[in-house]
Amino acid sequence: MNICIIGLPQSGKTTVFNALTRGSADTSGASGSATEMHLGVVKVPDPRLEVLSGMYNPRKVVPAEVRYWDLPGPEALAKSKGISGQYRNILQGADAFLVVVRAFNNPAVVHPLETVDPGRDLETMLTELTFADLEVMERAVERLEDGIKKAKPAERPALTRQLETVREVRPALESGIPLRRQSLTDSQTAFMVNYQLLTGKPVIVVFNTDEAGPEVSLDELKLDLPDAASLGEVCLSARLEAELALMSAADEAEFRAELGLEQAACDRVIRASYQTLGLISFLTVGPDEVRAWSIPAGLPAQEAAGTIHSDFHRGFIRAEVIPYEDLQRCGNIAQGRKEGALRSEGKTYPVKDGDVINFLVNV
Repeated sequence: MNICIIGLPQSGKTTVFNALTRGSADTSGASGSATEMHLGVVKVPDPRLEVLSGMYNPRKVVPAEVRYWDLPGPEALAKSKGISGQYRNILQGADAFLVVVRAFNNPAVVHPLETVDPGRDLETMLTELTFADLEVMERAVERLEDGIKKAKPAERPALTRQLETVREVRPALESGIPLRRQSLTDSQTAFMVNYQLLTGKPVIVVFNTDEAGPEVSLDELKLDLPDAASLGEVCLSARLEAELALMSAADEAEFRAELGLEQAACDRVIRASYQTLGLISFLTVGPDEVRAWSIPAGLPAQEAAGTIHSDFHRGFIRAEVIPYEDLQRCGNIAQGRKEGALRSEGKTYPVKDGDVINFLVNV
């Protein structure tokens, strides 16, 4: 999973990045660091893997991963009409956006808009994404209109339908409705994938607070956003979490106990990300590898097999499935088969979180 961290300058984006990745990227802005991009990879915590590792003693254990991209904040916001094309390819390739919103007060860190206002800043960032998409849609209209004029008669109906789709999406964007909240047909959705619109991506909001709070929430802000119900959210002190992340495991646990912070920022953000994106994990086991695979909830078994290898999708025969809890209770798959806990499922079976699956394929 690829998640881009975005936000206004001085929102604490890079500090959040350090807290999530246990990194030490420069947050001072010295030597052009404010315009640098950072990449960090985080293992998704899953205690089930440790249990399965003890059962199978595999050569390696592979948890799911999240790649965080820390992108520079948009500059000259008063003149900005969209997110810079310099990073657009990375933004388009993201599975979701982590929008860092400043909620801390620090006179030494001057807010570019002079005052701390989480609601205004969140709306500003979401508007930036919309501006970027509107630019794409405007160019799409021009290209499609020109294409229809030059196209052969047999090609014009398809191009006309595409143009109608763009003309339906664009005014909705202008009204503040992101692509992910627009009601499109399956064929329209498939066509819009070609444009990789940024407002089609899920959004998780991180409210970056002072160490002593108070906490901020979307409900509390009472924003007039058509999309508010679909946004994920986490409230944390990035500065404190970044400091704790650099400690030894023992020291971090001790300080967290004293501060009453049960979960690290990384764990909380990953959980919110999975919930917002509607993701689950299925598991594969064996002497070579125990591994977690992240997929959308309810993905058919044949599609899930394709996440391992495209050949598994093409040659899918059936899936042998046993829930993690049953495998743990039975001790091994052979015993699970004897007790009837192991099931044989077809290509349309909706995979569930914690399913331990052995795919039978013809390759």
